[in-house]
Amino acid sequence: MSKYFHPASLVIMCCALFCQRGLAQAALPDSSSQQNALNNAITLYKTSMGIQAPLYSGPEYYFYDPHIKGSAYYMDVNAFSKGSVYYEHTLYNNIDMLYDLNLDEVAALFPNRVSKFILLKSRVNSFDYLGSHFINIDADTLAEDAGLKSGYYRLLYNGRSEILVKYSKSLQTTTSNSNFVENYFSLSKDFYFKRNNIYYNANNRGSVLDVFKDRKKELKKFIKANNLEFKDHPEETMLKIATWYDNLSK
Repeated sequence: MSKYFHPASLVIMCCALFCQRGLAQAALPDSSSQQNALNNAITLYKTSMGIQAPLYSGPEYYFYDPHIKGSAYYMDVNAFSKGSVYYEHTLYNNIDMLYDLNLDEVAALFPNRVSKFILLKSRVNSFDYLGSHFINIDADTLAEDAGLKSGYYRLLYNGRSEILVKYSKSLQTTTSNSNFVENYFSLSKDFYFKRNNIYYNANNRGSVLDVFKDRKKELKKFIKANNLEFKDHPEETMLKIATWYDNLSK
């Protein structure tokens, strides 16, 4: 055990002890009461830390040139929206966030709601934003043949099989007939099915059938019977296929 004790840990322990003593005056605390006391203590600690909390330690974030067409952000939402993030295994709720798909970075607002900063990716475990759950994958922690690069991925499905989606936007340039140069953002999506700890890139009907080749005939029938569209509704289609396969494999 380390002989050094972090001050933040001391604050949390003291607050938790205080909360538990308060509960004990009314009744013997059960496990849920103890957990609530600890959660309250952690919330109290983060509130008291304010801008000094570890979360607020990233570099400044800058918006793009407004003349660029389109949006660099997830779901084209270019205004800060409430989300939550696990940062160094600590949960922070009600954080004003943006997910920049061009940079693959999460930006947030300081409590003063004026200054913008980038969350240090190496410290982000996961985050929830606009109804989607994203995990931070470090390719160095995976097997060499895992098939993924480092970055943020949406965890679309997490059953016996697993589906990850990598969203990205790139800055493109086009020239009109009048030789006017125009910059715009272009979206791309990459879907990954996990089987036997390996992620397989599957973005269309053919590649999905290759991933589930042990059930290829049945899957073809399922796709046809349900009129699944890979191009127009990829997330919905991939989700239905993974759910079908997991139920079939029980």
